[in-house]
Amino acid sequence: MTVAEGERKPARVVVADDQTVVREGIVMLLGLLPGLEVVGAAGDGEEAVRLVGELAPDVVLMDLRMPRCDGVEATRRIRAQYPGTQVVVLTTFGDDESLFPALRAGARGYLTKDAGGDEIARAVESVLSGDAGLSPSVQRRLLERLSRPEPPESEPAAAEPPDGLTARETEVLVLIAEGLSNQEIARALHVSTATVKTHINNLFAKTGLKDRAQAVRYAYGKGLVRPPTG
Repeated sequence: MTVAEGERKPARVVVADDQTVVREGIVMLLGLLPGLEVVGAAGDGEEAVRLVGELAPDVVLMDLRMPRCDGVEATRRIRAQYPGTQVVVLTTFGDDESLFPALRAGARGYLTKDAGGDEIARAVESVLSGDAGLSPSVQRRLLERLSRPEPPESEPAAAEPPDGLTARETEVLVLIAEGLSNQEIARALHVSTATVKTHINNLFAKTGLKDRAQAVRYAYGKGLVRPPTG
């Protein structure tokens, strides 16, 4: 006998957001929706990865701007280590700099925080069915990006970041090579100094670098920064 449509097992969800009020509000909202069961909540990306390992949820609703480990890096780790768990980004930011790194990291859905409960539920159902769970505004942004003309063949394509660095880690590395301090990098990227330190620790671990002087040489050696001319 088949299981009736209304008796399907609810999707098990972990919510990751560093703002307590927002996180608790999302958990409360999801608790009112049929077909969803919140099994855990995380205050940063590191905790989100740990909870996925412990709880094996079906979906993580992932904020992007979080301390210790941001949402893009957490998404990358989850998809690499726990491919049975899908990620739907739920963030305030709908700009290209937030959207495309998250999708490249493996997120199957992307919603902004003005999404209602029904939209969140549809996105979760979509990614669990193998489809993309994207808000209409994100779909438009993707179509706009895809409809842009390709650059001329003579213009070389941007190289992928070396040694598995994320786009944000590469950005931090370039700013280090340009001589910025942690505090200056934090201001430039609109993040906390703790987040900057996390990115630096991650990129040092991936590249085997020991200090900022080595980081500068590495950035120039990989062509991420060009020597001043004249």
